[in-house]
Amino acid sequence: MDIDLVLVPVDGSDQSERAAEYAIAVAERYDADLHLLFVIDERLHRDIDSGEVSADAIADEHQAFTESIREQFVAVHDGTFETSSATAFSETRLMQTPGSVVLDVAEDIDTDFIVVPREEGEEAVGRAAIYVIEYASQPVLTV
Repeated sequence: MDIDLVLVPVDGSDQSERAAEYAIAVAERYDADLHLLFVIDERLHRDIDSGEVSADAIADEHQAFTESIREQFVAVHDGTFETSSATAFSETRLMQTPGSVVLDVAEDIDTDFIVVPREEGEEAVGRAAIYVIEYASQPVLTV
């Protein structure tokens, strides 16, 4: 198997941190680069818009999470570590779901392997797992 780029969608949860750790292991094993995709769900977006949640606080949490994963990655591998974020819904595109967002990013960045957390509950990344498993053209590991 030839893997040059591993994608791991995350939301900052413990389960997504675990998925990132598996993604790091896959990247190390195959001498691949790692792309961390923060998936922002509709409820968080709505809470930020309404002022119930501070956008700065969320940004700080995401940055701390990302730095933690980056540190783990560079400690074991010298590949490239990149990040991006995407909103897991659209007010204008009804077909945009957390899973379709992950797969769109996977195609855009030419991902070879996806590690997705399989969370219980209503979080966007957890809801994306089943869709990604069913429709991804790349190999998928769920944790």
